[in-house]
Amino acid sequence: MRTAGALVRHEVRLLVSLVLWVGRRRHGTGDGGHAFGYARGQGATMFAFAFVCVVETVAMFVLLRSWPIVHWTVFVLDVYTIEFVIGLHAASVVRPHVLDLNSRSLRVRYAAHVDLRIPLEKISTVRRELRTTHQRTEGELSLAIGSQTTITLELTEPVAHFTFFGRRRDIRLVRFHADDADALVRSLRAVMPERTAPPPHQGLPS
Repeated sequence: MRTAGALVRHEVRLLVSLVLWVGRRRHGTGDGGHAFGYARGQGATMFAFAFVCVVETVAMFVLLRSWPIVHWTVFVLDVYTIEFVIGLHAASVVRPHVLDLNSRSLRVRYAAHVDLRIPLEKISTVRRELRTTHQRTEGELSLAIGSQTTITLELTEPVAHFTFFGRRRDIRLVRFHADDADALVRSLRAVMPERTAPPPHQGLPS
């Protein structure tokens, strides 16, 4: 039941994202929220994939017209695939990362799959870092777009992240992509709490 519920919630989020995308609206920005997109790097790939799916749908619709049951079954599955691909891109567009000054948090998102709120006081360091390879490591979350991440956050203490099917992971390091990574890093550093470094160790006088 948990798996079915997760799949249903995901489908609902995709459909809502499509509606918002058509209406040129964004989800979760609100008052005091500064949005930072991340979908630009995958847009061409997603639309190319959707185009291939459309071509396949038309071809199978013609080829299977003599077998009505198979014809309509494959047609429905093909249409669903097209909706799913476009929905994923729509979700990436309308669900950007959000720097929320009211709640003092950074909302790191990935389409309809991930929505992680990180309190600003838990961010130890933020840096611009391009990475094109990512290994699954305990305590780390990597949200790559086009196989790359451009920002790395190190946290002072773990934050809870729940996977697609609800399993909890405690995250201390987050890597993600932003279209304008420099602007997001500057904005974060401007509002992060100042951390006073301990005084340097001084040796005993001789």
